[in-house]
Amino acid sequence: MAVVRDGVAILDGVDWDIGRGERWAVLGPNGSGKTTLLRVAGMRLLPTRGTVEVLGETYGRSDARAVRRRVSFVSQNILRGLRPDISAHDVVLTGRHAALEIWWHHYDEDDHRRAEQLLADAGMGETAERPFGVLSEGERQKVLLARALMAEPELLLLDEPAAGLDLGARERLVLYLGALAADPVTPPLVLVTHHVEELPAGITHAALLRHGRLVAAGPAVDVLTTDAVSACFGIPITMQRADGRWTARASVQDVDTTG
Repeated sequence: MAVVRDGVAILDGVDWDIGRGERWAVLGPNGSGKTTLLRVAGMRLLPTRGTVEVLGETYGRSDARAVRRRVSFVSQNILRGLRPDISAHDVVLTGRHAALEIWWHHYDEDDHRRAEQLLADAGMGETAERPFGVLSEGERQKVLLARALMAEPELLLLDEPAAGLDLGARERLVLYLGALAADPVTPPLVLVTHHVEELPAGITHAALLRHGRLVAAGPAVDVLTTDAVSACFGIPITMQRADGRWTARASVQDVDTTG
C-alpha cells in the first residue's frame, strides 16, 4: 500500500495486519507517516496504490462512511472541533454518532447512563457537568477516550493522546490506557506516539515507521529492540522494559552531538 502526494511517497510498500484482540503501538520520527497510516486504517484517506481492508470491507468498494461509524478515532482535530462550553458528559454523548454537537441526534436514557459509566470508568465522573474547555489537557484526553468508546467501536485508533501532557497527566492517562488494553471487551487498538514511555502495559504489537516504510512490525517484544529502534530513529538507542512499560535512552558514548 502507498500514499503519494505531489510525487512524494508519504507511505510506500506498507503491508500491515491488525488481528482480533491486538493492541498496537506505531512509532517513528516526525514525518515518518504515522498519522497518515492511521487515517488510512480508519478509512479516512484512500491510498494511491494498493488495497486496504478494514473490518472485512475493502476501501473503494464499500461504503467508507458506514465503516467509519464502526471505527473510533481520537485525535487533536476532534479536540479542536468541540465547543469549549459543551459539558464533558455531552462530549461523551456525541461519540454515539461520531458527531460534534448533541442536538444533531436523539439520545435516550441508556445513552446517558452509558456516558456516565464511561466517564466514571475513566476516573472523570466528578467532571461530567464541567465545560470541556476548562478541563486540563489530561482530563480532556480521558473524556475523548470515553467518547471514542461510546459507540462501542470495533476498532480504536489513538493519534498521540499523550502529546503535550506533563508527567503526572501522562502517567494517569497511560494507566487508564493500560486498563483499556487489559480489558477483553476493548476492541483492537492502535496507538500512535513518538515516545515509548507513553506506551501502556498491555501493548502486544508494535510497528516502526521511517520515511514512510515499515522498519519492523510484529510482537512488541520482537520489534521494540535496541537495534530496531535505533535504526528507526537514526540514533543509537538502548531499550529497556520493566513491569510491562518501555523506556528508551540514547547510548551516549555512540552519539554524535555536533549535528
